[in-house]
Amino acid sequence: MRIKEVIKEKGYTQKEFAEKLGMTTVGLAQIIAGKPSYTTLEKIADALEVEIWELLISKGEIVGKSNAASLTCPHCGKSITLKAE
Repeated sequence: MRIKEVIKEKGYTQKEFAEKLGMTTVGLAQIIAGKPSYTTLEKIADALEVEIWELLISKGEIVGKSNAASLTCPHCGKSITLKAE
């Protein structure tokens, strides 16, 4: 998970971001350390104004063709489908 890194990239401290989400810093730390649900990832991605996949892998870690609609996660090997808008 890259949640902690993306929070920092967007210029938030964990405390500031937890407040933005309406939760405690302890609650956010538990999400960062654990396996958040899809709904939680969606909420975090929306608040950070990023796609959900950016919380999982960095753009530099993408394996596949640059125009591919499906990529392979370098960490778990699972296929990630991207949606162009």
